[in-house]
Amino acid sequence: MDKVVPTAAEAVADVPDGASLAVGGFGLSGVPNVLIQALYERGAGGLSVVSNNCGAMESGLAVLLAAGRIARVTGSYIGANKEFARQYLAGELEVELIPQGTLAERLRAGGAGIPAFYTPAGVGTQVAEGGLPWRYDGDGGVALASPPKEVREFDGVEYVLERAIRTDFALVRAAKGDRHGNLVFTKSSRNFNPLAAMAGTVTIAEVEELVEPGEIDPDAVHLPGIFVQRVVALTPEQAADKKIEKRTVSTPAARGTESH
Repeated sequence: MDKVVPTAAEAVADVPDGASLAVGGFGLSGVPNVLIQALYERGAGGLSVVSNNCGAMESGLAVLLAAGRIARVTGSYIGANKEFARQYLAGELEVELIPQGTLAERLRAGGAGIPAFYTPAGVGTQVAEGGLPWRYDGDGGVALASPPKEVREFDGVEYVLERAIRTDFALVRAAKGDRHGNLVFTKSSRNFNPLAAMAGTVTIAEVEELVEPGEIDPDAVHLPGIFVQRVVALTPEQAADKKIEKRTVSTPAARGTESH
């Protein structure tokens, strides 16, 4: 039952070229940076990644993306990642953009053993009708487009059928975990990490704080250890290394004035 692996390098050592990965994180929050770096150093390529976004500020999945290690991305948000946008428009990267809530539910459904589900999100758009550019040809044309999906009416409302997502591996980051793989997440890092973990056939979790079994109150567990196969304990330095995507500073009131 002890799922702790000594190093991140050992934890990802069997991730092959062409593997599919569900990766947790929301913006820069809860991104498994240590595991991603270990995967980069291992040299795995041709990866199919499922994640809300593909990294930013040269961190997270942006490390693999910039190195040309990612072949396909299933996600919701390109954001300010200019290299992501460049590779997509140049035809170097296949991208399936889907509604964020649909992505979350497709991951959860995969972990729950539900093969598909109906949702109203995307009805009447190319999400349902097909034609979304998955890959460009580099000259502005579409080399590969999304296929149409089944649409069915329930109680007078149309819904589109979405398939669940299962991946070969999942990489996630938790604030706390025990040796059995039970995990606790903090704030925004709870958005996609539990869902990505559920979708992976082999789930690897990097944890900021490793505790012994029984130290986490069962009512406080966000993801039970049944979904986690490997745990990597971060060093204090690794746990504290958290980047800020957009720093904002309030302007102090002018001297001698009061703010009401």
